[in-house]
Amino acid sequence: GFSPHAALCFRHCPLLLPQDRHGTAYEGFVTAQGRDFHIRILLPADLQLKNARIECSWHLKKILHEYQHILKQRLHSCPDLVSFMVELKTVLEIALKNTQDLHIPRPPEYYSCLVRDLEILGWNKVAYVDTGLTTVKLKAEDSCGRQHLITLKLNAKYPTEPPDCLVDFPIPFAVSWMPQNSLRDIYNQFLAALESLKEFWDALDEIDEKTWVLEPEKPTRSATTRRIAIGQGKTKTQQEPWSSGRTGL
Repeated sequence: GFSPHAALCFRHCPLLLPQDRHGTAYEGFVTAQGRDFHIRILLPADLQLKNARIECSWHLKKILHEYQHILKQRLHSCPDLVSFMVELKTVLEIALKNTQDLHIPRPPEYYSCLVRDLEILGWNKVAYVDTGLTTVKLKAEDSCGRQHLITLKLNAKYPTEPPDCLVDFPIPFAVSWMPQNSLRDIYNQFLAALESLKEFWDALDEIDEKTWVLEPEKPTRSATTRRIAIGQGKTKTQQEPWSSGRTGL
């Protein structure tokens, strides 16, 4: 008697069960690193995922705290709840791995290698380093003068394994990495990605500057749509500027 969407969700996420016939409320568990975390997802009547509300325990909220903007971005970009749950599980796996890594003693060569990499890159590009030298934020300015940050979460096996990279992008950012690479290689890939998004952000900046934007109130760089006022009581949703193929994304 449940909706086809709810049945599909159950097949892919057996620990997350629909709470009503319409598929607007789900409750259960998401599993990562062999642990189950209680979660509740509430969808509006129109089942628009971007307007979903996620409720979870204080413990899970704390684990995912630094990944909030990624999850909000995924809520907007995923076509359905099943896709979002796959993304949520992936993010949770990364978050848990990083939490565990904080307690793994790091060899002296880890610190010497990281400090050397930061010196090669240039300290003027570093926006933040935590006291344990496990999180680094790098800053960059694109060719239009926009400021951007990339957050690097380094695990104990760096540089054999690459850091997890968090960016405020409307598209996935995958790093190409070899054990002999350094932070400068990641930074150069970050700069290249910024330039590839230049036309997209130019278009949205022009919309923000020349129209009355109703939603979102404070758009992030990962936001892909704008709802604008175009007349008396009328609104229009501006689709992704790249949908016409102008930016080649």
